Amino acid sequence: MATTFQINDPSLESQWRAIILFGKNSATYKFAFAKAMIELLPSGKSSLSLEDLAAPFSRNVVEHLRKSDKQGNSTSSKFLNTCRDFVAARISEDQLIQSTVKLGFVNVVDAFQNVNGDIIKDPFYQKSYGDGKKEIILTDSIFKLKETLQFINLEQEVDARWNLVETAWNLQINPNLLEVKHDSLKQELFIDSFMRRINITSVRDALNGYQKGKCFYSYRDIFVNKGSDNICEVDHFLPHLNKRAHTAEEVNINGVWNLVLADPKINSDKSTRVPHRRYLERLYNRNEFYIESKHPLAETIINQTGKTKEKRRIFLQAQYNLALSNSIHEWQPRIELLGNF
Repeated sequence: MATTFQINDPSLESQWRAIILFGKNSATYKFAFAKAMIELLPSGKSSLSLEDLAAPFSRNVVEHLRKSDKQGNSTSSKFLNTCRDFVAARISEDQLIQSTVKLGFVNVVDAFQNVNGDIIKDPFYQKSYGDGKKEIILTDSIFKLKETLQFINLEQEVDARWNLVETAWNLQINPNLLEVKHDSLKQELFIDSFMRRINITSVRDALNGYQKGKCFYSYRDIFVNKGSDNICEVDHFLPHLNKRAHTAEEVNINGVWNLVLADPKINSDKSTRVPHRRYLERLYNRNEFYIESKHPLAETIINQTGKTKEKRRIFLQAQYNLALSNSIHEWQPRIELLGNF
């Protein structure tokens, strides 16, 4: 069953993002598996053995274990314990690779492409275990995905989602108190935990997937990689200019609920104006994507905007009306492509 995120959008990019953003998170193996496939795609191989996948897969798990020890919900994991042994220099890299082939892919190969209880419409690989050989056969879908404009964004999006999930698992905070905050100077998302700041990930990398790699207003392709000449900008949907008015109602205008990504030229044209009212539905839909994807953005949006869908709609409408009363004019881009969220 497709997610709401995929309605009216059967593109390969949306199917991939649905896996990363909405697939089950009982462990972070799917992120390591995604990064391993992305890394190995340039080889041009039509199939990847578990031996091929083991090195990049284990390397990525080890990198994240060095930062955050909790990489799954299970109380015990032979594979993660093996990775911990490598981090502690108790085993060699060869031993790590051998254990990864044996233990690392037990569930992830079958589970990776499953979203909401069903395999995605256009699988990126087929499992082929037989004749003493274990491998995945890459389909045309993943090679077509590689040729899309959005492919360049996907690895950073995987990392951002991984960082968000592991942060939520490693924090021992009541969900009702959880709030992901925005550092506008560093363009980072962070959490205050027990009198200390925990940096999570880049704002751009974290938000881009939920907007399907599109400018929030014009629906043109945007990019998050630092090497891009047209890197997107983080915009306050309701202008920061009116912060004092919103603060008077105890509303955080810097909250994730009000941050969107925009093409730099579009953002410059918008400036401090309030978007046309019709974009409010798009903001609502984007925020609901956060909630569907669980930790920790879901808790943050709920805590900032309301416990139910109805309350969240009322909240957005009230804040929009407040912003418009202080701005008078509505704005919309001169050129806008057809959107699907």
